[in-house]
Amino acid sequence: MPLFVLLSAFTISSVIIRVFQKAFFLRLSARIAMAVMLLFTATGHFIYSKGMTMMLPDFIPMKEQVVWFTGIAELLFAAGLLMPGYYRKTGWALMAFLIIILPANIYAAIHQIDYQQSLTNGYGSGYLLFRIPLQLFFIFWIYTSTVKSTSRSAISGQHQTLYTKERFTIAGKKNAKDIKDSLKT
Repeated sequence: MPLFVLLSAFTISSVIIRVFQKAFFLRLSARIAMAVMLLFTATGHFIYSKGMTMMLPDFIPMKEQVVWFTGIAELLFAAGLLMPGYYRKTGWALMAFLIIILPANIYAAIHQIDYQQSLTNGYGSGYLLFRIPLQLFFIFWIYTSTVKSTSRSAISGQHQTLYTKERFTIAGKKNAKDIKDSLKT
């Protein structure tokens, strides 16, 4: 379900940005989509906290607090992805977070945890064939939308800047003189 949320939010945000900005800003759309997905997954930490505690090995103390903490962390990551001055640092932290929580997903699959029902009749180890590549896909998504630098952020073929620290849009400006002139007006 998170993958569906991610791809749906990406499609919707891409279309909305295209309509209002007259260009596709895919990295921004990708960050918006990841933020929406994180809001969705964070909700699960609070609704299914009992089942999510079952995903943690016995040696981890204060399981419920860990589940709540990770849910709050996902909410903060969602906010950070949308903040111009912070999305790059948030991206690095979120990638590390996804690597750190992967063992809980592996543990849950091996022990057939169904966190929504708080039962041990889940998908089992076969789920890892989907989950591990999915986690790697999420990490790649975050890397390409937050960390990887690019000089072209739009498909329109023009050098454009959107959603920068300065919080303004320079659309269709091809050189520094055009950009400076647009800032004067």
